[in-house]
Parts: sequence; C-alpha cells; structure tokens
Amino acid sequence: MKQFRYAVSSAAYAPSTAPLLLIGDIHDNLKNAKAFGYDALEIHMRETDFLDIPSVLRTMEQTEMNVSMIATGRLTTEGGCSLIDDRPYVMQAAVEGTQKYIDIASALGADLIVGWLIGNIPAGKLCPRQYMDRLAENLRLLCNYAASKNVRINVEIINHYEVNVFTTVKSFVDFKDEYGLDNLYAHLDTFHMNIDENSFEEAICLAGSHIGYVHVADNHRQYPGSGMLDFKRILTTLEDVNYDGYLSVECFPVPNGMEAARKAIEYLKSLEK
Repeated sequence: MKQFRYAVSSAAYAPSTAPLLLIGDIHDNLKNAKAFGYDALEIHMRETDFLDIPSVLRTMEQTEMNVSMIATGRLTTEGGCSLIDDRPYVMQAAVEGTQKYIDIASALGADLIVGWLIGNIPAGKLCPRQYMDRLAENLRLLCNYAASKNVRINVEIINHYEVNVFTTVKSFVDFKDEYGLDNLYAHLDTFHMNIDENSFEEAICLAGSHIGYVHVADNHRQYPGSGMLDFKRILTTLEDVNYDGYLSVECFPVPNGMEAARKAIEYLKSLEK
C-alpha cells in the first residue's frame, strides 16, 4: 500500500464533545503533530480570530509541517451564517466570511473545508430548487475567488441526521456536474459515509477525481482502529482511485486528544506495511 500524507484536527479552543484532537496554541499544535508523525495540521477557527501569519509560517518551516485545511464550521455554529439563508444579509455575511477564510488559507498554503456553512433547506419549503440555485451561485463566486488565491474549496459530505444538503457522494457529484462548478471538490468523512453510503468502495469510486480531502474516524467517531470499520479496505480503494491528498484524523478526543492523535496515526501507518 502507498504511503499517505496525514493531518490531524486542531483548534485554539473547543468543548470536549467536539471531534477535535490538538487543542491550544497553534505553535504547540504544530510541534505536537510533528512529534506524532503527522505531515500537516487542520485548523478550526473563526474567520475573525487573530492569527500571526508570519509567526505561524516560521513554525511551519522549523517543524517541516504544512497546514492542510482551514475549516469554516464556526462561521455557522458561532456566527449563525449559511450560504443558502433566506435573509440576504445573513447569506452575504456567509460569503464575506468565507472570503476571509480563503485569504487565511491562501497565506498558509492551505485549502478550505465548507460543511455546515452550506446550511439546511428549511422544512416544508415547496421549492428546494431555489436553494440549490442560490447555493450554486454563491459557490461559483467563492470558487472563483479561491482559485485566484490558489485555494481549493472542499465540500464536506455529512450524514442526514445533521444536514439535508449533500448527504451522499452522488448528491454532491450530481450537483457539481449540473451546475458546472470548477475548483470544487468532495470532502469525504468515513464516519459520515458509514451512515449514509451503501458501500465505501462504490462511494469512493464514484467520487474518484472529485475527492479533495478525507477525514478518518471509526464507526463510533473515535480514532481509527478503535471500532469496526475496515480501514485497510478504505485506504486500498482510495489508492485505486489515485487519491493523493491528506488523510486527516477528525474524531472524538477519547481517551483524550493527544492519546487519540497518537493511536490514530500509529494504526493508520501500520496498515501501509
């Protein structure tokens, strides 16, 4: 099996219930991730958080680490924004906030995750099509802006208990093809896939060249290797479709974040041998 590149989720702060592992100062997170054997750090933050970019770049150079992704979820969970909101001023705040995230990602040589930020189609709406048209318009604007900054946008496919837009690979691929969107990629997550896909192999093969990023967590959303998922089969299928991006560990901090981060990468690298 090929050698994959690995990333680990991080944030300056997070509740213990969040599926984030390295919590605290970004410089310490980069150093700890490097010590465990990771290649990159995935950063969850608000678009308004202060980040000393030159200082972070120096630590990245010193540790020979990358930043794989900037995650936008907090613009929704803390900021209350979505890209399909019926309130124009809220939707515009989502677009402008995402552009700020893109600027941060560009400065760090990273790409962007868009998941919760897409929003949900309100229950009982008679014309869901208008929301998909609205989403396509906003994503086209953001994808073009991101491309000008050398950033790729990755839409996370999330299970149907949490969202009602893009719950399967097919729903995303059909949307991308219908609206002809460039610079837009599928972000797979093994935890979510285990709920809504019929087959890991079929979903991964359907996504194929559309895959831009992959989260790995076991069936109960703890670290890979602690549950029932067949990660050797998953990784082999990703290899078959020539996926060359990161495998990023985003899971519950059980027994704690540091231990989960260590056990995850030890298990994943053992599968390559």
